[in-house]
Amino acid sequence: MAPARSPSQPSSSQSKKQQSISRFFTSNPSSAPKPTPAPKPPVSSKKPSPTNGTKDSDPVASSNEEIVLAQRRKLPRKRILDDDEGTVTKELPDPKKSKKSISNGATGLQDAGDDEEMSIDKPAKDDGGLSPMHPPPHRDSLGQASAAAVNAVKHPKVSDRTARYLFSSSPVRDENQDGSDCEEARRRKEKLHQRFIKKLGRPDSIAEIKRRNNFISEETAEGDNGAEGDEAEEEPASKPTAKGKRGVAAKKGASKLTPMDKQYLEIKRKHLDALIIMEVGYKFKLLGEDARIASKELGIVCIPGKFRYDEHSSEAHIDRFASASFPVHRLQVHVKRLVKANHKVGVVRQVETAALKAAGDNRSGPFVRKLTNLYTKATYVDDVEGLEGPITGPSGGAPATGYMLCLTESNAKGWGTDEKVNVGLVAVQPATGDIIYDDFEDGFMRSEIETRLLHIAPCEFLIVGDLSKATDKLVQHLSGSKTNVFGDKARVERADKPKTMAAQSYSHISNFYADKMESDAANSDNQGAILDEVHQLSENVTICLSAMITHMSEYGLEHVFDLTKCFQSFSARSHMLLNGNTLSSLEIYQNQTDHTEKGSLFWTMNRTRTRFGQRLFRKWVGRPLLDKAKLEERVAAVEELKEGDSTADVDKLKRLLSQIKVDLEKVLIRIYYKKCTRPELLGALQTLQRIASEYAHVTSPRKAGFSSSLINEAIACLPTISKDVVEHLEKINTQAAKDDDKYSFFREEYETEAITENKLGIAAVEHDLNQHLAVAASKLKKKTVTYVTSSGIDYLIEIKNSEIKNVPASWAKISGTKQLSRFHTPEVVKFLRERDQHKEALAAACDAAFTNLLADIAAQYQIFRDAVHALATLDCLLSLAALAAQPGYVKPTFTSDIGLNVIGGRHPMVEQLLLDAYVPNDLVLSNPGTRALLITGPNMGGKSSYVRSGALIAIMGQIGSYVPATSARLTLLDAVFTRMGAFDNMLKGESTFMVELSETADILKSASPRSLVILDELGRGTSTHDGVAIAEAVLRYVVQDLRALTLFITHYQNLSRTENMFQGELKNVHVKFEEQGEGGREVVFLYEVGEGVAHRSYGLNVARLAKVPESVLSIAEIRSRELESRMAGVKMGNLSRMMKNLMEGGDQEIETLVSGIEQL
Repeated sequence: MAPARSPSQPSSSQSKKQQSISRFFTSNPSSAPKPTPAPKPPVSSKKPSPTNGTKDSDPVASSNEEIVLAQRRKLPRKRILDDDEGTVTKELPDPKKSKKSISNGATGLQDAGDDEEMSIDKPAKDDGGLSPMHPPPHRDSLGQASAAAVNAVKHPKVSDRTARYLFSSSPVRDENQDGSDCEEARRRKEKLHQRFIKKLGRPDSIAEIKRRNNFISEETAEGDNGAEGDEAEEEPASKPTAKGKRGVAAKKGASKLTPMDKQYLEIKRKHLDALIIMEVGYKFKLLGEDARIASKELGIVCIPGKFRYDEHSSEAHIDRFASASFPVHRLQVHVKRLVKANHKVGVVRQVETAALKAAGDNRSGPFVRKLTNLYTKATYVDDVEGLEGPITGPSGGAPATGYMLCLTESNAKGWGTDEKVNVGLVAVQPATGDIIYDDFEDGFMRSEIETRLLHIAPCEFLIVGDLSKATDKLVQHLSGSKTNVFGDKARVERADKPKTMAAQSYSHISNFYADKMESDAANSDNQGAILDEVHQLSENVTICLSAMITHMSEYGLEHVFDLTKCFQSFSARSHMLLNGNTLSSLEIYQNQTDHTEKGSLFWTMNRTRTRFGQRLFRKWVGRPLLDKAKLEERVAAVEELKEGDSTADVDKLKRLLSQIKVDLEKVLIRIYYKKCTRPELLGALQTLQRIASEYAHVTSPRKAGFSSSLINEAIACLPTISKDVVEHLEKINTQAAKDDDKYSFFREEYETEAITENKLGIAAVEHDLNQHLAVAASKLKKKTVTYVTSSGIDYLIEIKNSEIKNVPASWAKISGTKQLSRFHTPEVVKFLRERDQHKEALAAACDAAFTNLLADIAAQYQIFRDAVHALATLDCLLSLAALAAQPGYVKPTFTSDIGLNVIGGRHPMVEQLLLDAYVPNDLVLSNPGTRALLITGPNMGGKSSYVRSGALIAIMGQIGSYVPATSARLTLLDAVFTRMGAFDNMLKGESTFMVELSETADILKSASPRSLVILDELGRGTSTHDGVAIAEAVLRYVVQDLRALTLFITHYQNLSRTENMFQGELKNVHVKFEEQGEGGREVVFLYEVGEGVAHRSYGLNVARLAKVPESVLSIAEIRSRELESRMAGVKMGNLSRMMKNLMEGGDQEIETLVSGIEQL
């Protein structure tokens, strides 16, 4: 028999084994655990004192304390609410912490306050607890217990000490508990809940708990604070912490936002829609969500942290913001990439330097930082390259125009399906200073708005007030689509429009230009005329102008509206208006295949050498002239340049334009904004000087050496800027400007007084430093001492370590090696501080002088801009002359008669892209005469290419260009309208046929007898009978009522009968082809246009070319023959009935019979 074991002294291994076994049989933690009874203590006649707070050194009590600890380890670990400290703690296995939690008495743990016990019923007697001095009651074995006893409901036996650790999904209730106890328990729970909310309801509660429980390591805390360097700010500890490493970690971990974080958040809250880039020492940094976006767009590392800018509970456990950074010299590169990705970017810079900060009142605070720049795609003017890539000639990509467009609308007459709106818009191109405004009425299709948006191609929208659904959907579609002229998505911002917006706008504009008049009193008369001109703008345009001035003020570019000479009305009737459908169908700016510039009319005609010339030429292509005198003047200039291609005068022009590597138009506007750099200014002024000196002898247009007045006037404008350019260049040191040296930028005689004074101050300090060498040598007991520079630190005195005994204690050691030590004397430190202050003041004085120089040049902005515009005009004319020199191009002639007479016309873009020769065709339309052609032919036979070539030749002629034809006699068209292609408009909820008829309706409303109308396969979007009926009705209306020049493509051969309704005004033509193979299975396209009608479209041939399976084609051929036979039978039956009626009725049916025979 095993010897008896003392319960008061269990062995360690047996105790652990017992715990493991008991834990194995412990019930699920979700249910209330029952306390394991402790072993019976030895029988003692003495009863222990129940009083708490008395120390007991009895070994039995010590043993019981260990038993209590063992019992606690068996219980599930749960979070509890400590009444003493009010924080959440955990049962930890650390014996030190366990002992601290035990009461001094041997009766167990007690809560600090009895009123906060868990609502668990205690047994009537106290012997049911786990007190080690009271043995547990006797328990029968399973064999001794009765069935009733086994199945009876047993309540868990808990004591005061164990009640606080008991967990249950629902509290254990006694059946005999009265209502007052329930109410008391409810109050206790409510009180506990309120304490829980108080301690855990804050966003930083969890982080504070971790710090209090020392879960935050010292390295983490130091790393968080070290992220911002010297600007970290520590939070004073709320409670005295214990000494040692953990106490320090807890203190550092409880840091608030650093001063720099506060600066960032203050600026970010004012510009929530922008990515804020902040200058921090030698790098730029982004924080929070901005860092994540920048990391994705720029491919830089994002250090994890908080992404939200509010104190949200989901990120309460994170102590610092996520961050991303890049070096200072990469700022413009990364800003351009972010702006290209359609982000709004703000740059925050340090507005004080280290030297001025040390000498000022802010020496102990962070650097003062302010938002200095704000950029979007339209307002990025800080780089002369802009957002465009380097120009690569005609094969390069289309540059973004960079227009910002402001749009507003108001209700007009008409509601319902034909609701009309009055629309006002103002578009500004900050990079060049161009401003476009317009006020017009638009119908429910919003074709006028679409036309202007496709012409202007804005990269940013500002919407003032609410738009109608149709307009809003159009703006959303064009701004969010990547398949339009924009090339990518456009930003859309919105501004409020109060009811008194019109009056406020009028007052705002008046004050804006009145202030301009006060600042420019010398030109008050001119400014008064400008104010009168602005006041004549319509109400909607005035609202847009006021909103744009306010919006551009945020970017510091509001003064672009001072340049009122750049205001142009979009609706000026000096040029032909090409609507949105025409721009797309005729591929004016981009092709319809991949929506790039290659293959467009602009790509074909563009031969410009400069960027500002390319921008002007783009306007020329989209706005053909209507004034016959201006058009003939332009054509004559192109002809003279073409004929004199090898002469000295033309060669000089070409050489000068080829040598211009600077975008003069953009540099000028950057000078106006005072954002130009010193190298850019020098390059622009030297370029203008070189051009002006080449034509210094031209004092009047007659001395330019050309016959064309357009060329002579442009050349005569160039030498007028010579005097001003030379005057500004005289002040500049060329080498310093190339090196971007602000301190030596001005020549000595043109330096300001402040610059000279600070330079003398620096020289005086350096003289004092040299004089101080003698004093330093005497202290070191040497004859001579020299200064050295190490690691960028100058004026160091270098001493061997063997002689260091002579160094005074007041000298500060800066650096050293094993053999040498380098020191700064107190006098040197004082002199260097004084020198740094002079340097900072000198830099400020140099910047102020450079800004004043830019202001002087900006005062002459209009003169310089006129000269640059003259250069752009010459560049465009030379581009047209280069195109005219192409083989097969001819000079068009213009007549006052309405008509087009093109012999041997070719498609200008297809001709350049095709390797094979293009088949030319004739196009003859006249009014009176044949003013409409009904064109039929097989699919892919060349019908669309034929009508497009005629329209493009007419447009090219009115641009002032030579045209690809043998001869061309043109009239001045007021518009070209096209209805081509099949597509739906899901955004507007319109089907393909609805879009087709809506565009046709717009054409019928807008066309005039001097318009060219192109309708391609009208009526194909519905059933055959309805489609034929609509097509025939539209054709009759265009020819008979509108009397417009018309090219009508159709596959409805029945429409050919309408030729008989008009006396030569409508003519049937078809695209020629040849049938080959068995049963005409193969069709050879001849791409020639001849008279007559093609009675078949050969759709099966196209299906065969499209690689449709042969099994499908064979069935289609059978069905096609069956349908043709059936239709032929129907026609023969009709013909027989006509013959019968003719025999019975007389001569009335003869014409119908002849027509039927022709169709058969």
